[in-house]
Amino acid sequence: MAGKIITVAQQKGGSGKTTVTANLAVAFVRQGLRVALLDTDPQGSLGRWFMTRIEGMDTPDMEFSTSSAWGVSYETTKLAREFDIVLVDTPPKADSDLRHALRAGDMVLVPVASSHVDLWATEGVLELAERAGTGVAVVMNRTRPGTRLSAEVSEAAADMSLNVMDTALANRVIYAETLGQGQGVQEVRKTPAREEIDALAAEVLAFLND
Repeated sequence: MAGKIITVAQQKGGSGKTTVTANLAVAFVRQGLRVALLDTDPQGSLGRWFMTRIEGMDTPDMEFSTSSAWGVSYETTKLAREFDIVLVDTPPKADSDLRHALRAGDMVLVPVASSHVDLWATEGVLELAERAGTGVAVVMNRTRPGTRLSAEVSEAAADMSLNVMDTALANRVIYAETLGQGQGVQEVRKTPAREEIDALAAEVLAFLND
């Protein structure tokens, strides 16, 4: 049985795609799933995280690969034969090159930071995903619970009839700290961030198995 492919995409840079991808990867590995990462972003942030992660490891706990836009379909198909979950990190753009990654995915996960600009930026990705026939879910990221802005963005997302995950990721320093150390938030002290990622991982798996 082929593994499931999750494409993490957002047109606007700085939305937290790599942070979400890396933390979900760690969450799935801790559940005993075989995980592969595919970095299609020329900036290579996910690759740097992975290389930092495997320093000192005898055997990496997940697979890592890179691909150009045109090679995404081939690479994801190959990885899905060997791994339970394939997570694809994409560059911050929504154009014809992104279509290959969206088409390859069993789902598209779109991180949206708490700003109207980030929310507006989802439109291009959503349109391309719809054309590709791939299911889409939005995860609110870097939220500031209790603030007027977060409430307004959440309301605007609802007005757009977006499929928004129940789990939101708060604006926490620990996400940046652990990313720079090649870790996920689940691998350090117990924090609310760990509970957020656990909940998001469970929602993503439920979406894939629906």
